[in-house]
Amino acid sequence: MASAGHRRRGLTALGVSAALALVLAACAETESPDDAAGGDAGTDGGGSSEAIAVGTTDVITSLDPAGSYDNGSFAVQNQVFPFIMNTPYGSPDVEPDIAESAEFTSPTEYTVTLKEGLTFANGNELTASDVKFSFDRQLAIADGNGPSSLLYNLDSTEAVDDLTVVFHLKSENDQIFPQILSSPAGPIVDEDVFAADALTPADEIVEGNAFAGQYTITDYTENELIAYEAFEDYQGVLGPAETANVTAQYFADETSLKLAVQEGDVDVAFRSLSPTDLEDLRGDDNVVVHDGPGGEIRYIVFNFNTQPFGATTEEADEDKALAVRQAAAHLLDRDALSEEIYAGTFTPLYSYVPEGLTGAVEPLKDLYGDGDGGPDAEQAAQVLADAGVETPVSLSLQYSPDHYGASSDEEYALIESQLEADGIFDVTLQSTLWDTYSTERREDLYPAYQLGWFPDYSDADNYLTPFFLTENFLGNHFSDPAVDELILEQATTEDEAERTALIEEIQTTVAEQLSTLPYLQGAQVAVSGTDIDGVTLDASFKFRYAPLTRD
Repeated sequence: MASAGHRRRGLTALGVSAALALVLAACAETESPDDAAGGDAGTDGGGSSEAIAVGTTDVITSLDPAGSYDNGSFAVQNQVFPFIMNTPYGSPDVEPDIAESAEFTSPTEYTVTLKEGLTFANGNELTASDVKFSFDRQLAIADGNGPSSLLYNLDSTEAVDDLTVVFHLKSENDQIFPQILSSPAGPIVDEDVFAADALTPADEIVEGNAFAGQYTITDYTENELIAYEAFEDYQGVLGPAETANVTAQYFADETSLKLAVQEGDVDVAFRSLSPTDLEDLRGDDNVVVHDGPGGEIRYIVFNFNTQPFGATTEEADEDKALAVRQAAAHLLDRDALSEEIYAGTFTPLYSYVPEGLTGAVEPLKDLYGDGDGGPDAEQAAQVLADAGVETPVSLSLQYSPDHYGASSDEEYALIESQLEADGIFDVTLQSTLWDTYSTERREDLYPAYQLGWFPDYSDADNYLTPFFLTENFLGNHFSDPAVDELILEQATTEDEAERTALIEEIQTTVAEQLSTLPYLQGAQVAVSGTDIDGVTLDASFKFRYAPLTRD
């Protein structure tokens, strides 16, 4: 097999830190396969004839891969769309998925040979033309909520013949590009179903049966119910689906999801259950709780245009704006957030790259607070005074009460109280549901706001490039040509020691500028029921249905 690119140590070294939480209910009773998926489950997936019922509080932004860059949407897309590269279960490294081979054939050319006989579930052939189409439309649409920013180094995509694709890159020796092909920017879509220059509605995608991953979708009501059926012609690296039919039900709140777990209405629940709910389930003799690797982080984003003294405000002043961000960094008490809100299931984060990844350092601990991770109100007041900023500073802070779990209410109430310590800030705290929030945050309506991050691939680059390149996913108007240069350099540096040093330098530089303020790193938790076999905490961070089978 051709090389998939230079490989590095991933998150397999991580202890308890997390991308998502899974809960499998003990001895759950589900609908019959016929009822659950609208047809005969059989054993088409090569595995269990039972149906698996999944519950989640997550939200789907778009079924179209060009229109979403969030965990809820990707959890669906990852089941039904094929990729050039993918991560096998339990591995942080990428391998060819529907590709027969994938390798650099020149410093700026990444050549892919597809497997022969690939088709979509609707019978259409899947060829190099579909691959070119998929990446061309990502760049053409460049949706504000989409993942096109990950394709920053892609110059063009060429379909040489039906089986051969050449990705022409802007920078040489891109060590990250193979992993980006496995990311939310990488799903391959059917050019006969999807629009070339606009997002395609979910009903057209489902009606067109435009799927070629492990599963197809047989029934779809956005953010209510999805019925999956194993796709028997999937030829990717993940292998045949081991569960023939899966239904996913979307719950409005954590309480309803926990009740569904306890009553056996769902076999699997993920994203999200509160720390209290998880502790209750740990005490259930009928379930087994598993803790494992992950990489979720929580952080505050500052909009460089609309934050206090931002570039488009009446009192625009770059130095004062920086002082405001620094004061906030001095005041955060991460230990209190970890213990009081999340009972230790989230741990304090003082780094832009989470603990366990190569290159992770803790510049935020050194630069802000008491130097040992705690808050320091005196330093916060001093940095504002030195910049000539009067206190209290009025700050509008926004968060989503549904997307990151019900504990966000308590989390941001505590952050509000920390920022208002000693009268340094006067915070106006507001919340907005995610379906509106995800759009409004990019329209410069939120001077400072909550976000979380679930990694696309297990490399430090995924915590740097999407945030700090000038054309970044956040769209928060941060731009530093020196940081751009460092990010592009680390992505093309083959020597691991040299690349690690660059990753560390980037973190120190952005910690001084505080485009974002990370504060928590999550824990991945799985609870398995006695009638479900094959539960894994996937090091690739992608929620998988396929390993789930009944004993």
